Amino acid sequence: MTNIIMQVGDDNFEAEVIRSDLPVLIDFWAPWCGPCKFIAPVIEELARDYAGRLKVAKLNVDENPMTPTQYAVRGIPNLIILKQGQVKEQIVGAVPKARLVEAIERVLV
Repeated sequence: MTNIIMQVGDDNFEAEVIRSDLPVLIDFWAPWCGPCKFIAPVIEELARDYAGRLKVAKLNVDENPMTPTQYAVRGIPNLIILKQGQVKEQIVGAVPKARLVEAIERVLV
């Protein structure tokens, strides 16, 4: 994984995601999750494509149980886009890149 994707957890979620000046795409995932592994390269592409306009972060749900609970994350991968600390989009499952681009573009306008 490249360093354009930030690893966040319960301890720094507020500072890095909630208080971010940029919109944030947060990928709730786990190492044992097949669909999470499948979508990981797409998440990396999006991080590169939207560098400077969108922050991309990953949160391991096994290591950080508090934050997924706050956002009612029940299935993974669970992708949430927050802008100014507010949930703007939420997508569950390994969806095509085009679906994620649509959601990102709606938030960036």
